[in-house]
Amino acid sequence: MSVRALVVDPSASAAVRLTEVADPVPGPGQVLVAVSHASLNHGDLNDARSGRVPVGAVLGSDAAGVVVQAAADGSGPAVGTRVVALTAGAFAERIAVDVGALAEVPKGLDSARAVALPVAGVAALRSLRAAGLGPGKRVLVTGASGGVGRFAVQLAARAGAHVIASVGSAARGRGLTDLGASEVLTGLDGLQQPVDVVIDSVGGPQLVAAWDLLSAGGSVQSVGWTSGEPAVFAPYATVGPAKSLTSFVVEGEVGADLAALAESAAAGSLAVEIGWQGSWDRFEEAAKALRERRVAGKAVLDVAAG
Repeated sequence: MSVRALVVDPSASAAVRLTEVADPVPGPGQVLVAVSHASLNHGDLNDARSGRVPVGAVLGSDAAGVVVQAAADGSGPAVGTRVVALTAGAFAERIAVDVGALAEVPKGLDSARAVALPVAGVAALRSLRAAGLGPGKRVLVTGASGGVGRFAVQLAARAGAHVIASVGSAARGRGLTDLGASEVLTGLDGLQQPVDVVIDSVGGPQLVAAWDLLSAGGSVQSVGWTSGEPAVFAPYATVGPAKSLTSFVVEGEVGADLAALAESAAAGSLAVEIGWQGSWDRFEEAAKALRERRVAGKAVLDVAAG
C-alpha cells in the first residue's frame, strides 16, 4: 500500500511535491496515525532546501489526526484517540509516531488548532524555561507575530514577565497587546532599557542588537533565523559581564509539554491563531505566504487522510 505525502524535490518550485510513498510500518513503541491536519513552519521550508531532509524524504514536523493502530507494546493511546504529534516526516496521510512524541487532543480543542502547537508551542515553552523565565523579568520576543513569537508572548506574560514584542511592521503587531505584550515595537526602535531574556527567531542584525540590549546574567535563545541575514558582532561585543547566547532546538520526548499546551489551549488560556489554512495541495501558496511574512500566527494544511 501507499499513501500521499509531501516530499523534498529540489526540481519543484517550492522544493516540495505531493506524491505517493510507502505506507509506514510502526515499530513496537509507535502508533499509526491517520493525519487530518499538518502545520507548516519556517524550519520546514529551510529543511526542504538545505539538504537536512534528503531528497525524496517526507517533510514536516507537526501533525494531528486519529490513531488507527495502537502500539504493539501496549504503550500510548488507543485506536480512535485524537492526537497531536511532533515527529519527522509529518506531512503524510498516515504516519508512524513514537508514543513519547504525541499527546491526546482534549475535548474543546479542534485538530486544526491543536496542530499549531508542536514545533512553535514547545519551542516557545522550552526556550523560555531554558532562559530562566520568572516574574518581573523583562522578556524581548523578536518575530513576535509568528508562531513561536505569539506563544512566547503569552507564556511569558502568564509567568508575570514584562513582555516586549518586536515585529516587522505596525500591521503585524495587531493583537499582541491582547495576548499579553506590555510593549509592541517595530524592530527594536525605542528600546533602550536592558532586557533579561531574548527569544529570537529573526537572527541577522536584529540578533546583534538584541545581544547588545541583554543585561548581565541574561540569556538569548536563538530559536530561528527567518531574516536569512548574517549576524556580525562588533569587536569586543562578546567580552564583558557574563551573559549567554544559546542555540536552541527541540530535543527528547515532548509528550508532557505538548499535553500541557493542548490543555491550556482547550481551556482558552492559550490562544492559538491560524493566519493561513487550506488544502495541502496548496502547499506552494502557503509556503510563499509564510516566506513573505504574510501569516500572523500559524499556517495549517488540511490533509485528506486515507
